[in-house]
Amino acid sequence: MLPDGVAGDAVPERIGRAFRGQAKACRELGSPFTARLCELFADRPIPAPRLAAAAYGWPGDPTAAGENLPLRLLGALHALVLDRLAPDLAAVYPPSETACNDDALWAAIAAALAAHEDFMLGRLAVAPQTNEVARSGALLPGFLAIARHCGLPLVVSEIGASAGLNLLWDVWGYRLGDRTWGDAASPVQLEPDWRGEPAPDAAIAVLERAGCDVAPLDPGNPADRTRLLSFIWANQRDRLARIRAALAVAADRPVRVARAAAGDWLEERLRQARPGAVHVVCHSIVWQYLSAEDRDRCRAAIAAAGARAAGGAPLAWLRMEVDGQRPGAALSLTVWPDGTEHALGRADFHGRWVDWRGLPENGARRVARKD
Repeated sequence: MLPDGVAGDAVPERIGRAFRGQAKACRELGSPFTARLCELFADRPIPAPRLAAAAYGWPGDPTAAGENLPLRLLGALHALVLDRLAPDLAAVYPPSETACNDDALWAAIAAALAAHEDFMLGRLAVAPQTNEVARSGALLPGFLAIARHCGLPLVVSEIGASAGLNLLWDVWGYRLGDRTWGDAASPVQLEPDWRGEPAPDAAIAVLERAGCDVAPLDPGNPADRTRLLSFIWANQRDRLARIRAALAVAADRPVRVARAAAGDWLEERLRQARPGAVHVVCHSIVWQYLSAEDRDRCRAAIAAAGARAAGGAPLAWLRMEVDGQRPGAALSLTVWPDGTEHALGRADFHGRWVDWRGLPENGARRVARKD
């Protein structure tokens, strides 16, 4: 049954706007095929009545700034293709797509929606989890800046860690402008288009790493791998290959990703002092998916830990998040005990480019010398 006021032959205006907004973002991020899917969903009513009722009556923010209903739906469709559950849909999906007009493409989508309505409904509850490993190319200069600034080894705590791929940031190989870093033999090599100031140069030692997620994924579990891959846009073969390579590495060297809300986990994680190291709380394209209450708890836990921080045990908060500005996401850093906030630059949502501003050079090693 459709929500009150929603006609069965029309897409509600707010849902159409969400799909059109996501279509625009997909085109900007290099996925015309996904943009085309979004435009079809914006213009054509969902033929499966229970799925239509759930989507059109979405209680929260359906846009990319909120719970991102479009990517939930498209992720579920892609999962049907990856698991070979909908051969007719797979025939019009990359990499084996045949040339077809919008009517033929929508016919295949509509048939899949009707045949797999229960699966689609279950997947609506799943927030997008790309665990885009290329974001490590934007986070790494932040870790380098922290190591240079503090002069101490790192303890890393990531919220929204998903399958833990970006917790293994020091395992991958990188080229950041003219500088290389990491393992040149790693199957994951990241080379964002580098703009702005030169990347920081620092030695890094990671003493400990852990993460949390409300729905952590196991890189060694085939179902979890499919779920993660389903949120990668189907025509972006380089992204899919990179995630597969990262998952293979992560399956052989798992990291701790606790099943927990970010606020609960941070309160416990930050309670313990770690003298002789800088404790780095980090996250990337996660903040928008947390509830307002959970965001408040995270801020409070970080502020309380910052108030306890000392020169020999500083705290850093490194994030790559949507801030309403363009282009891309903001790279931000706050360091305690002084609580100084730094705008490090900006980065593409998928890690394709980094525009680096960095820390003032005279800030290097200042925290480590402060008692």
